[in-house]
Amino acid sequence: MQIDGRTKTAGVIGWPIEHSLSPAMHNAAYESLELNWVYVPLPVQDQGGLIRVVSAMRALPFVGFNVTMPYKQAMLELCDEVAMFAQMAGAVNTVHCVDGRLIGYNTDGRGLLESLAEETGFTPEGRRVVIVGTGGAAGAAMVGFILGKASHLTITGRDVDKADQMLARVQDYLRGVQVHAVALGPDAEESVRSADLIVNATSLGMKSDDLSPIPVEWLSANQVVCDMTYVCADTALLCGARAAGAKTMSGLGMLVAQGALAIDIWMESAQVRAPRDVMRSAAEKTLEGIRIGEGGRG
Repeated sequence: MQIDGRTKTAGVIGWPIEHSLSPAMHNAAYESLELNWVYVPLPVQDQGGLIRVVSAMRALPFVGFNVTMPYKQAMLELCDEVAMFAQMAGAVNTVHCVDGRLIGYNTDGRGLLESLAEETGFTPEGRRVVIVGTGGAAGAAMVGFILGKASHLTITGRDVDKADQMLARVQDYLRGVQVHAVALGPDAEESVRSADLIVNATSLGMKSDDLSPIPVEWLSANQVVCDMTYVCADTALLCGARAAGAKTMSGLGMLVAQGALAIDIWMESAQVRAPRDVMRSAAEKTLEGIRIGEGGRG
């Protein structure tokens, strides 16, 4: 990579950010595409810092930037324009910088659908889906499955009011999808047992000793189970799902796909797509280095 006066910048805003895989996979993609771009981590410690950094983006040569925890929902209010998918999800994870204006997108939901189809063959049309969680990642997944024409969609979390708020945002876009919210616990058992796909969109699984967000006894061999976390090689949820005979998928493919979709947006080209295979290889290499450095912990 050669940085010169014509180099354009991209990056990822979040806190903490030191273990992000995005710089490795984005810079690998830029090199493969022969783009004179560079992608950098942008650690922002608080909301005030977020506002100042985002304001500076308007004057700097940024093609765009990604947003990760804990700022995806806050970013919604800082954009000049927000795409419908991001409005429905209630979160922005990708921003395109265009002539001093910030256009917000959410590529998480589409990234999840892309990786599910690629890794497990699962497509949501006519299927029953349970999402565990009520944050920005859960909102993006919810919108993806609604647009993907799932037949039934259940949101379950500790805060049922937040789940209800999520569903309220999409009431005008359901197009026949049946949705409901249920408290995480015994009330969710029936929905989980009858689901074709269960998605963990909580932070449980980011640490090696985290418990599964749902009892693994509820899982069965005819299901697909996705854990959006990717830092740990084997979460309790995925281990339990494999023991039950279910197909499983970590969040690494989704991370790669959402990042690739961001590059696709920034390039503004209908002919060229970001190289998913190159990005995945770079992400896996970096992730392995993190695991080794932490003595095998995720």
